Amino acid sequence: MLYDEKGHKCLECGDEIGYGRPDRKFCSLSCKNRYNNRKNQGSRQAKLKIMNALDRNHEILDSLLRMGLTEMNLADVKHLGFNVDYMTSCYRTRGHTEYCCFDIRYHVTPTRITSIFKMKGSINAETK
Repeated sequence: MLYDEKGHKCLECGDEIGYGRPDRKFCSLSCKNRYNNRKNQGSRQAKLKIMNALDRNHEILDSLLRMGLTEMNLADVKHLGFNVDYMTSCYRTRGHTEYCCFDIRYHVTPTRITSIFKMKGSINAETK
C-alpha cells in the first residue's frame, strides 16, 4: 500500500482514497475488479489453453472409439490435432505407461497410440 501524509492511493488508478477504512486499497469496486482481472489474466489464459487441449484430445479419442478404432498411427493422430503432452493422469503398469484423458485410457508407443478404451463406470461407456 502506498501511503502519504494526506491518505493513501488506489492500487489500480492511483487516485487518492480520502474516505473509508484506513486499510482500503481501491477507490471503487470497478478499480478493484480491473486490478484483480488484470492480475489473474495470465493464470486464466494458461488454464484455458490446457482445458482446450484436453478437450480436443478427448474429442479425438472418443471419435476413434465411435469409429471402432482402438489404435492408430501416432503421426495420424497428431495430424488430427492430438497433443501427447496433455493428459489428465498417467501411471506405470506392467512395464509401460498408461495415460488417461478424462474417462478414456490409452498407451503411447514411439509410433502408435494403442489400447484406447473407455473406463468402466464412465458416462456412456455402459450404454455402448
